Amino acid sequence: MGILDGKVVIVTGAGRGIGRAEALECARQGASVVLAEFDPSPAYDVADEIITAGGRAIVASGDVADTDFVDRTVASTVEEFGRLDALVNNAGILRTSELADMSDDEWDSVIRVHLRGHFVPTRAVCRYWRASGRPGRIVHTTSIAGLYGFSGQTNYGSAKAGIAAFTAIVASEMEQFGVTSNAIAPMALTRMTTDVVDDEHRGRDGEFVFLDAGNVAPMVAYLCSADSGHISGKVFGVQGDSIEIFQPFTSVAEIKAGGRRWDPAELGDRVGELFEASGIPAGAENGMTKMRYGPS
Repeated sequence: MGILDGKVVIVTGAGRGIGRAEALECARQGASVVLAEFDPSPAYDVADEIITAGGRAIVASGDVADTDFVDRTVASTVEEFGRLDALVNNAGILRTSELADMSDDEWDSVIRVHLRGHFVPTRAVCRYWRASGRPGRIVHTTSIAGLYGFSGQTNYGSAKAGIAAFTAIVASEMEQFGVTSNAIAPMALTRMTTDVVDDEHRGRDGEFVFLDAGNVAPMVAYLCSADSGHISGKVFGVQGDSIEIFQPFTSVAEIKAGGRRWDPAELGDRVGELFEASGIPAGAENGMTKMRYGPS
């Protein structure tokens, strides 16, 4: 018996890395899984692994930012399994470059896969749940690169920060329909991070590997389950044996002009009060210094 017995879950980008681990864990917890993957070859390998273990899985091969493909996938999922209970938005790519050197394609492709690739599947499942009257669970994938801001990742970080805001807005809009919307900011050793993970976190045979992608999956399965129905609009950091929660942007200090319009000349003396009261540094910050567990 698992916490997803009888449920049906779509996982995007399910052929490799974190998506693969999420699909396998959802199946292990009793769910039938639809693997939405641009590259069908690894997705079929994951499906075979699930089926060999006694589970149910099908592959939907296509672009998760394409409306026609996603709408067909949702419709075929319901036709095949009779229902749809959860969506895990995981698909993503990385094109690292400093802003001044970034090409149009490096910007557009990353924004499309991550941000539009969250919007299109989420819209499709929300339309299904609103029309059917069924509750639903959505798990998005943001990143500490977007929450903290990492150099060389203006495209990726901007998309991931947008996903965090998207998560909260979808939660607010869909609450009345019994649909929850949460996000994870995972840290794991995958093809996207292999060049920046230090040896300390890779582990050795027989040891707990902190950055194993499988460590991310249990929280995702939980957020797909009925047990998490009281949680929505939240962002969780998930890595190794650690789960943390992120606080959204919050006003922490204020200055006022006393019921009149500000004079720009006086702000030079007054804006410093905001930094003093809040403890926030005035200059640019290195986002990696804010991480609990070092570079990912």
